[in-house]
Amino acid sequence: MAEFNRQVLLTSRPMGIAQAENFAIGRAPVRQPAPGQILVRNHYLSVEPAMRGWIADAGNYATPVAIGSVMRSLASGKVVASAHPGYVVGEHVSGWFGWQDYACVATDQVVQRTTAAEMRASLGILGINGMTAYLALTLSGQPRAGETIAVSTAAGAVGSAVGQIARILGCRTIGIAGGPDKVRRCVEDYGYDRAIDYRTDDIGAAIAEHAPEGIDIYFDNVAGAISDSVLPHLAQRGRVIVCGTASIDRWDPWPMGPRVERHLLVKRARMEGFVIFDHVDHYAEATAQLRTWIAQGRLTWREDILDGIEACPDALAGLYRGENDGKRLIRLV
Repeated sequence: MAEFNRQVLLTSRPMGIAQAENFAIGRAPVRQPAPGQILVRNHYLSVEPAMRGWIADAGNYATPVAIGSVMRSLASGKVVASAHPGYVVGEHVSGWFGWQDYACVATDQVVQRTTAAEMRASLGILGINGMTAYLALTLSGQPRAGETIAVSTAAGAVGSAVGQIARILGCRTIGIAGGPDKVRRCVEDYGYDRAIDYRTDDIGAAIAEHAPEGIDIYFDNVAGAISDSVLPHLAQRGRVIVCGTASIDRWDPWPMGPRVERHLLVKRARMEGFVIFDHVDHYAEATAQLRTWIAQGRLTWREDILDGIEACPDALAGLYRGENDGKRLIRLV
């Protein structure tokens, strides 16, 4: 075991998207677990779009990460010391371990037990990305076979899973992504019936062409101009799942845009926000279903892996620049 623990610290509060200069890599002694704790050697660190909200000054659904603290993140690794009777040295876990080499944590920070083979998947398709896709779509969207679903960031870690799950449930799918490569992957890799390039296509016209009877469910990961183009095309009794606001770089001042109320009223539509951490009691159900579909060969995913803790400070900014090709992870060992 190393003598020192490398940690990525939040050193300043970002304005908008966090940049590399908002972080620093420090060192601290490796702590040994107190009674009830475990020490985890992290192997993979997760990079989530939601991290932007976790470090915003106002915060959102979670207390902001304090300046000088280890960056909050999910991670997966191996238990290397245990002072808890329910965990043994050598088993693999994922949880809220932070951007660091070692995490000395109480066991309520563990999200799930995993295996060496599933450490990466536990942060993506079998983690909050896959669970968000499944639970947001089924609980909030309540899809019915034959309905049409549009998904923004359709080639991303959540969006790619949403499209595939919707197809499994018998729905017709339209993906919205940026650039010809991601548009191609939406159709060829993730089985979308149609894909729209928001950088070059007229989104509204393309939706009108591909879904002349309207969109029954819009899985919104971006907000902003893309969503402004989709909402006029809701079908009667349409549902909008607001899962992310990735296209808005800051909320102070609050951005102005078209009003949505008339669309909701005329179409008798429903718009609902979804945060995965409100649905912990459904995690086991979700992962069990996702594992079944994976075993059946019905779900596929991609990973974008950066090597070394030195890649952490710019990893979130790169995510928002659209550099990632699938679920972004940092590999430590």
